[in-house]
Amino acid sequence: MKIKYYLSALILAILLSACGDEHAENPAHSEHETTEHTDEHDGHDEHAGKEGGRAGEHDDEGVVKLSAEQMKMAGVVVTALRLQAVPQMLRAPGEVKFNAYKTVKITPRIAAQVVGRSVKLGDEVEKGQLLLTLSSVEMAEAQGAYLVAQREWERVKKLGRKVVSERRYTEAKVNWEQARGRIQAYGMTLAQINQLKKNKDAILANGIFQLLAPQAGRVLHDNFIVGERVEAGQELMVIADESNMWVEARVTPNNAGKITLGSEVQIIANGEKILAKVSQINHTLDETTRTLAVRIEVPNKNDRLHPGMFVTAQIAIADETRALIVPEAAVLRSPDGDLQVLVEQDEEGEFKAREIELERITEGQAVISGIAPGTRVVTEGAFFVQSELAKGGFEIHNH
Repeated sequence: MKIKYYLSALILAILLSACGDEHAENPAHSEHETTEHTDEHDGHDEHAGKEGGRAGEHDDEGVVKLSAEQMKMAGVVVTALRLQAVPQMLRAPGEVKFNAYKTVKITPRIAAQVVGRSVKLGDEVEKGQLLLTLSSVEMAEAQGAYLVAQREWERVKKLGRKVVSERRYTEAKVNWEQARGRIQAYGMTLAQINQLKKNKDAILANGIFQLLAPQAGRVLHDNFIVGERVEAGQELMVIADESNMWVEARVTPNNAGKITLGSEVQIIANGEKILAKVSQINHTLDETTRTLAVRIEVPNKNDRLHPGMFVTAQIAIADETRALIVPEAAVLRSPDGDLQVLVEQDEEGEFKAREIELERITEGQAVISGIAPGTRVVTEGAFFVQSELAKGGFEIHNH
């Protein structure tokens, strides 16, 4: 029994000794693994730190540096802003109307019948273009009298003053001039009268005559039908040159005193701005609104304005203020929609975008605020500088 007991104790001791040796080796191995892991982790942190440093190199507040040669080639011009006198703008409601000085009514001068039309409503006509053909008994009588007087005058002239008396010579000439003046007053042109004179056949005195366009424009009204008998002075057509319209703006008497003839105006119609000028200031108050009418001549490119349209007029008045002005092209829009200019930093050729407020634009000049006088701003070549900022991956706006 004792022998078995000692054998068991010996085996147990050997096993315990083996476990102790293995444990002694494992801590060293674990320490080695821990050290390697730590080194690897430290190496990762160091790498991450380097990458973080490269990202920070882009974070230099969106500044771009251009050389003198780049600026010269791109036509970049930098100007120190200064306060300039800027006229104030008065807003007033207005209505578009025909330019009465470029509008004509087509009316017969004698009672007649419409026997033909050559244009219709909405047509564009040229000066001297045939509009209507009319027939009149009065015109026939006047044409006949003219042909008789014409032939008598030609015969008297041929005989000469030595053969005919002075009285007869004078009467023939006066009768011919009166007859010609009558048919001209009735509506025949000199060219038509000359054509009538050249034809020896008196049957041409049939009362037929034509109405021609006295100016170029568009046929806006057409108040007749063929075959209708019309009276002298009856409006048959209206022709207007729509290339230049009027806007009648209404202002108070106090504000009217600040407006001068030739003052610049911006007409706002359907979201568009049209440059115009004041052409006339009325001196009679409207009995209902107690306002004065200011007439503004507006170029009507692309037929944007039509009579009866309501618009807004921004009129330059005498009260002047001082503000910062830059060319319209110097004001840019950032990707998020903000308006900005490009400002030169302390170092020459170094630019940064800065947001501004746009007050208004007049004839290609922008009135801005939100920036200090004396600031050096890119006034020419701004788009090139903005493009260079964009190439650098910078945000082209700063808050």
